[in-house]
Formats: sequence, C-alpha cells, structure tokens
Amino acid sequence: MAVKEDDPRRFLHPDTIARISRLDLRARQVVEGFITGMHRSPFFGHSVEFVQHRDYTPGDDIRHLDWKVWSKTDKYYIKQFEEETNLRCTLVVDVSNSMRYGRGSLDKYNYGCTIAACLGYMLLRQQDACGCITFDEDVRHIVPARSQHTHIDAIIKAMDVSRPRDKTDIEKILRRVAEKAASRSMIVLVSDLLVDREALFRGLEMLRHGRHDVLVFHVMDEDELKFPFAGTTRFEGMEELEQLLCDPRALRDGYLEALEEYLVEVRRGCARKAIDYMLVSTNEYLDAVLSKFLHHRMAMFKSAAKARI
Repeated sequence: MAVKEDDPRRFLHPDTIARISRLDLRARQVVEGFITGMHRSPFFGHSVEFVQHRDYTPGDDIRHLDWKVWSKTDKYYIKQFEEETNLRCTLVVDVSNSMRYGRGSLDKYNYGCTIAACLGYMLLRQQDACGCITFDEDVRHIVPARSQHTHIDAIIKAMDVSRPRDKTDIEKILRRVAEKAASRSMIVLVSDLLVDREALFRGLEMLRHGRHDVLVFHVMDEDELKFPFAGTTRFEGMEELEQLLCDPRALRDGYLEALEEYLVEVRRGCARKAIDYMLVSTNEYLDAVLSKFLHHRMAMFKSAAKARI
C-alpha cells in the first residue's frame, strides 16, 4: 500500500532516512512519525514483582488468590505485588569494521545506530533511564544511563563519533557490559553478530546470569542474506580475510546453507537463554521493525503478567 505524502510514516523507509545526514534527525523523524499519540508503553520499564502473602478478606480480587498455597494449607492467601515502573536500559552498539558493509541506502552501521537511537528516544520519552556502550575489539564509548530527555544527545554523539573500525571481541565486551550494568536492567545488543558463536553465547549467558532482560537486534545487509552476486567478483574482507576473487555462483548454495545453519544456531541459542532475538535486514521499513518489536514485547508482558496471577 502506498504511503501518502502527508503521512509521517514516509520518514520510516530506509531510502528516506538515508537522505537525512544527522543521526539525531533520522531517529527523531522515525520516533515522531511512529510513536506520537501512543500512551506510555507497559512493555518498556514496567514489571510486577511478587512481595509477600497476606490473609484473604472478603472483597479481595480472587484472581490474586494463591491456589498452590491453598492446596497445601487449605487456607486462602492473597499474593501481593509491587510495581516497578522505572527501567534502566543500556544500548550496546557494534561499531566494528564489518558494520560498514552496505550497498543499499543505509549500511549496517547507520541502520543499527538508527534503531538504537529510536529505542533511546522511546525510553526517554517515558522517563526511563537509558545509556549506551559502543564497541569493536574493545569498548569505545560509555554513556551512563540517565532519564532526562536531553540525554539522547549524549547517546547519539557516542554512536555518531564511533566510526566503524577493528574486529569484534564479543565475549570481552559483554563481560564488560555485565560488570557495568545496573542490577536487573534491560540490555539491547545491536550487532551483525559476525563473531564466534560460542563466545557470543558465553557473553549472553553472563548477562542473563545477572538477571538482565536481554534483547538482540541482529542487523544484516540484504546481500548477506540473499547473496545475489553474479559474474567474476572480488570480495574484500573487512576484518580478517583480505581479498577473494571468484565466481560467486559456484559458492552461492554452500554460502546460503552455511548462513541458514548459523542463523538457526544463533536463534536457538538465544531462545534457550530466554533472550529476545530479532533478525533485521537493512532494507526493511523501520516502522515494521519497531512495530514487530513492540508488539512482541507487549505479548511477552501480558503473558508474564498472567503467569504471575
């Protein structure tokens, strides 16, 4: 369906976003076009923690009765909860050399930074605390979490000056994140995940061990997902291999098979650790990416709330 000229969602297409040179303006256009008019989101910065039991009294909501306790004691007890409405989030953004790749309107680095900036805007709009860590082989910048709306400037500056370079040491980075992150916070990893998978899983396990809510945006270029190359092509390595001259048609089937194996392993590895995982292509509409993410978070929140009652 065509997007009307006066529809703010027209700003969400990567082609249009790419014409806006500054990251802060790109993210602002996306957020204002997509989020304006939405109420405070219960799937960000809102959790319900069990505190204690108390005796049931007539008039109490029976949905809060603890039937497991009743089955053991034959007495009625109400479960009491405490709402936590302030979240601390750290955006962990990959700025290694492989993120420079892209033949479309936005390369992986710019697309990933735009996603992170949009999430930062959304969190700060609802008065949650948000910070940022950019990394390649080592941590490049650390921006502590703050809840002031103007804090987005510091987050965007860190991403904007962290130009891609070097390769990625993901386990070392995630260990550093685990050490820096406040207890039980949200950690959002934005990366192409072109890293050793075992090191990735060990790093993610450290975050989950700290009881953090971990989300992974796996950003890939359409070329990496479809391998559309034809004719003699010279591939230049961005982090390790230097050059490879070959006929890509002879490699395509093997490449796609290895890619699918890799994606399945990453997806299953995240699922086993109860980590939210989303594969994102740089040619996807940003509104589709945000909508899918937010609706998934809403579904998770509702499911968790039902499980606690």
